[in-house]
Amino acid sequence: MEYLIALLPALFWGSVVLINVKVGGGPYNQILGTTIGAFIIGLCLFFFGDVHFTFTTVIIGMISGAFWALGQGFQLRSVDLIGVSITMPISTGLQLLGTTLFSAAFLGEWSTGTQVALGLSGLVLLIIGVIFTSVQKKGSGNSGNTKKLGKAIPILLISTVGYVVYVVIGQVFGVEGWDALFPQSIGMVIGGIILSFKHKPTVKHTSLNLLPGIVWALGNMFLFISQPKVGVGTSFSFSQMLVIVSTLGGIYLLGEQKTKRQMTFIWIGIVLIIIAAFIIGAAKG
Repeated sequence: MEYLIALLPALFWGSVVLINVKVGGGPYNQILGTTIGAFIIGLCLFFFGDVHFTFTTVIIGMISGAFWALGQGFQLRSVDLIGVSITMPISTGLQLLGTTLFSAAFLGEWSTGTQVALGLSGLVLLIIGVIFTSVQKKGSGNSGNTKKLGKAIPILLISTVGYVVYVVIGQVFGVEGWDALFPQSIGMVIGGIILSFKHKPTVKHTSLNLLPGIVWALGNMFLFISQPKVGVGTSFSFSQMLVIVSTLGGIYLLGEQKTKRQMTFIWIGIVLIIIAAFIIGAAKG
């Protein structure tokens, strides 16, 4: 049962962008609605949960949440350009790469030779997996897709900075778990407003995008529940399986077209990213 709970964050987080795309509205309605949805869950936790705040928790939590909004907002812009099934493996891989390197270099997560060997092996597999999942169609008709991918890469790099800061700032200041969720949700809404206000989001499409934010926050809660039961390394590794949900959901639920060659590379890439996540999780201890 514990491992089933540990898989729920992957299911919930992997579904977020699928719901965003399904309900539509474009990236700016999507990010505003998603952050408000997360805030609703944070508010419920504030009133009904056993949470405790310090000045550090509130400030760092809000900063962390604002950077999450940056990461999510730019990820949605990439989805708008190149689709879910290309965006999500690249985005997940870059996030893993960024958070792992930071944790190893500055937080001392790799303190033994075995951890270094595992971590570096995981990163190599991760990079190969990301490259495989982004393979484009062959042929002269592919120049438009290649240009779109070229535009999406800088967007995804900005998204990665947002996500990595969201994760590591909490680790650095010890602001994580249940106590951080409400302050983070405040920062998310602020970030969502800043990202979207120039683009005149509509009430209708913003409201439809509340659900992805609620789903994301519930995934976070299941992660907090699973960590004491299965350990940080295992829960981290399991949560990264979101890439399977989002990538295959983009292809089979949203109807994103792929050639047989692309599907082969996507499957191999997904498997490599998942193996890399488990190896990196093992390196965490």
